[in-house]
Amino acid sequence: MRRSAGILPGLDLVALRVYLADRLPGGLAGRLSARLISGGRSNLTYLLDDGDRRWVLRRPPLGQLLETAHDMGREYRVLSALAPTPVPVPQTLVLCTGSDVIGAPFYLMEYADGTIYRSADQLAGLVPEAGQAIADALVDTLAVLHEVDPVQVGLSDLGRADGYLERQVRRWGKQLAASRSRDVPGIEQLGERLAHHLPSSCRTTLVHGDYRLDNVVIEERSGVLRVQAVLDWELATIGDPLTDLASMLVWWDGVAGLDSPVAAVPGEWDAFPPSSRLLERYAADQGTNLDDMPWYLGFAYYKVAAILEGIHFRDLRGQTVGSGFDRLADLVGPLVDRGHRALDG
Repeated sequence: MRRSAGILPGLDLVALRVYLADRLPGGLAGRLSARLISGGRSNLTYLLDDGDRRWVLRRPPLGQLLETAHDMGREYRVLSALAPTPVPVPQTLVLCTGSDVIGAPFYLMEYADGTIYRSADQLAGLVPEAGQAIADALVDTLAVLHEVDPVQVGLSDLGRADGYLERQVRRWGKQLAASRSRDVPGIEQLGERLAHHLPSSCRTTLVHGDYRLDNVVIEERSGVLRVQAVLDWELATIGDPLTDLASMLVWWDGVAGLDSPVAAVPGEWDAFPPSSRLLERYAADQGTNLDDMPWYLGFAYYKVAAILEGIHFRDLRGQTVGSGFDRLADLVGPLVDRGHRALDG
């Protein structure tokens, strides 16, 4: 996308430069420019550059938002709290809670240098050894996150453990009701099936909420591929870690064959192991009982369907920034079907 030194949708660089001049550590070295980072489907994410250094700015999407969603202060707080832990996250730099600078709250963080595997060309160029190493690093980093004690990092009030799964099903049903623009066969029934067959959570941990390959930065260090940073923490809370695991699996190969514009599907490429391999590695590390995984997978499909339907709703109203949104609507129905099939076992 074209780099801008003036105004981008959702970002006023002139006002931003004035605001950052005496707030950004080290200041600005030169003229500030920006571009919208591809792949953003919810919070808007921009890469900023002053000719010497680069940063990433996050702000809410345009348009009416689901209550409690897209909270910049919350996301900033999570990243800051995780900085001293083994979970790799970018360093946070500036938080603006008001809307007077760019029209919405935002925060600035360091740019994590590495590779975000998002395109088919990137995945096609990998050999099986690299694909396996990336898969292992993705799983192992998720396990590290789920070992963090929320109390020890000051996030014990990030969410309520009791009733988490019930609230999640209700929340995404509310999202669907608020963004209804068409009939999607089976989607309400999927929510009802999930609500009527809630499993009992075996553990409570920090959860990312949208954990998948294209939400991490991969780097090679001393010949080893590792996760350099985990991104996009807007849905982070305290809850059931198996929701993170199921989300990762759905994006790994559960959306195979759907021509997703969100990101390329690792499981469609020979270099990457099947999701069953990721599931086994996580379960072995965490000692996880997987008997209820069909429910968690069904919920993951339902949640993604609800998110994409909400984006479709905003796109119809001209409240999205970027390309590819017109293709998201076609994914919702197949995701609902796959959610039902997951519950059927």
